[in-house]
Amino acid sequence: MADSIVASRVEEVPLADALGERYLAYALSTITSRSLPDVRDGLKPVQRRLLYAMRELRLDPDSGFKKCARVVGDVIGKYHPHGDTAVYDALVRLAQDFSVRYPLVEGQGNFGNIDGDNAAAMRYTEARLTGYAIAMLEGIDEDAVDFRDNYDGSESEPALLPASVPNLLCNGAAGIAVGMATSIPPHNLDEVCAALLHLIRHPRATIAKLVEFVPGPDLPGGGLLVEDRESVIEAYSTGRGSFRVRARWHVEKLSRGQYCIVVTEIPYQIQKGRLVEKIADLLNARKLPLLGDLRDESAETTRLVLEPRNRAVDPDILMEQMFRATDLENRVSLNMNVLDAGTVPGVMNLRDVLDAYLRHRDDVLVRRTRYRLDRIAHRLEVLDGYLIAYLNLDEVIRIIREEDEPKPVMVEKWSLSDVQAEAILNMRLRALRRLEEMAIRTEHGELTTEMSALRELVEDPKRRKEAVAGEIRDARSRFGKKTPGGARRTEISGAPAEIDIPEDVLVEREPITVICSHKGWVRTVRGHPRDGGELKYREGDRRRFVLPSQTTDRLLAFGTDGRFYTLDAGRLPGGRGYGEALRLMIDLPDGQDIVALFVHRPGEKLVVASQDGRGFVVAENDVVAPRRAGKQVLNVGDGVEAAACAPVRGDMVAVVGENRRLNIFPLSDLPQMTRGRGVKLQSYRDGGLSDVTTFALADGLSWKTGAGVRTEKVPPEYRGKRAQAGRVAMRGFPRNNRFGNYE
Repeated sequence: MADSIVASRVEEVPLADALGERYLAYALSTITSRSLPDVRDGLKPVQRRLLYAMRELRLDPDSGFKKCARVVGDVIGKYHPHGDTAVYDALVRLAQDFSVRYPLVEGQGNFGNIDGDNAAAMRYTEARLTGYAIAMLEGIDEDAVDFRDNYDGSESEPALLPASVPNLLCNGAAGIAVGMATSIPPHNLDEVCAALLHLIRHPRATIAKLVEFVPGPDLPGGGLLVEDRESVIEAYSTGRGSFRVRARWHVEKLSRGQYCIVVTEIPYQIQKGRLVEKIADLLNARKLPLLGDLRDESAETTRLVLEPRNRAVDPDILMEQMFRATDLENRVSLNMNVLDAGTVPGVMNLRDVLDAYLRHRDDVLVRRTRYRLDRIAHRLEVLDGYLIAYLNLDEVIRIIREEDEPKPVMVEKWSLSDVQAEAILNMRLRALRRLEEMAIRTEHGELTTEMSALRELVEDPKRRKEAVAGEIRDARSRFGKKTPGGARRTEISGAPAEIDIPEDVLVEREPITVICSHKGWVRTVRGHPRDGGELKYREGDRRRFVLPSQTTDRLLAFGTDGRFYTLDAGRLPGGRGYGEALRLMIDLPDGQDIVALFVHRPGEKLVVASQDGRGFVVAENDVVAPRRAGKQVLNVGDGVEAAACAPVRGDMVAVVGENRRLNIFPLSDLPQMTRGRGVKLQSYRDGGLSDVTTFALADGLSWKTGAGVRTEKVPPEYRGKRAQAGRVAMRGFPRNNRFGNYE
């Protein structure tokens, strides 16, 4: 027993070499047998096997449907020993009119939809070939392509399809192999055929000229191709690039000046369900400030309804924002990495792809012609035998009746071939009529003429080009733009005009109220409730600044150190709680406090003043601080702090001191500076400056009271000059000696 066991040989090989060899074999198998299409028929092996298996099942367009499970079973059992799910997915894609431009399979049942829903199980769906698929298989029985053994040698399968239509460009391809990938979008068959005909007439045609016939992809879902011509030519010249595709939309007018935007076509390979979900998420996150609502009213066709925030929104600006933020604009990649006639992968440009298809059609034409010549030669041989039999009919009958082995006798007597002798012996008695003899002579003459023409065709390249051109014209007439569904779906619109979106509309603008307490705790509440609404504060704390603003506003804080600090209102804490300490948002030095907090008004001016009564006018744009440390504007000395800041809202300045004296003088007496101590506003014997404000003399001086805002006309005796001590404030002026600009 031991002698019958042959010991296996163990060979030591470095692990790196063994892994490299096996991985290379796997990579080559993936590239050539699974992922990359052939440039000649534009199909991957699984797709080719599906079409051939369906043909073997006689699932042509005029026959009935068969269950997809039957088709998948035949493909797996005979040609493609892989998982049934992968094969069924490939079958489903060939039937989806939103995935391929010219479906090769006609499905019956649920084959999925543009929303991204999956097809029903293969036991429920049925399928058959389309007319386009029949054109792909045309001539396969006429030795048009090579056949090879299947995986177990029990069957034979085509290594290639004749492909009387340029399927690679018309339906595109997508696949990922090991170390390489392919991505070819669908194109319009009529345009591809026009480019092929031009290339036949002008073999040295440039890519730019061919792009005149094939201006870009023609996607199943339509849309707008918004790519400039130079980029398109560059992509087709190198075989790599991308095309920008936008959704097709229009404006529908509603009552009372309202309108809505209706999207009827979305970019290629974008699932409508996921697109709607993404837009809804962005809408809920307030990242689409111009969009009010979204509805999906799709039925047989796509219909997405976009409602603007208000009727003042420009529809072009709204859609520009949608294109930038969502998949309503998408890029379709082009990577024409395919297998050539020698199954070698490589990236081809547009002319290479078209030329490879023309060479393939020439090969198919020659093979089919030679096949026909062989059939004609065989038939002529038989007809020659028939004619010999008619000329010697009586002798033929005698030999058949009298000889035990008539075949050798006839072969020897008239020098017949084996084929001719068999044909004579198999003749029916009814074929002995005179009429049949005449028909045979007529057929013989016609076949002789046809044989002569076919031989000239094989030997003359120019005639073959004309024949291939005729086949392309025939395909164009069957599936071109004049047939149902053959017209271009994706509009070529060129690069769109640049639309500038104002920065303020890119951020959600929402009314809020900023509230800052005396102890420096900041928070926001939605809307503009009166006096900030009913809020709770920490023990011993109370409200100080209440600023009605928007989430897009900038806030300016003026500190006792003479610095301005900048905050974004939209980033301040909101909701419940006491808020966040202002010192954590800005680098306010210890011992310093905030004098004023207000909304930044670009282009406006401020009056700043220190405790010792000095100040000046400064532009608000000059005080915006890019850093947390703020920007020094008002220089203060030892023991002196910044005391007040007020927006410029008139032609007069009012200064009140801690001694309740009020000094009013023209705003023109103050210089405008960007930094410094300024000039004296008011003189003091005791104390210092308490507050400052500006107003229009014609409107009067205003201040806040417990009952609201009080405005008084300024008596002439109160108007003085800058740096005077002023007069005691008029009756009714607040006891805290403040105008209440920010409290």
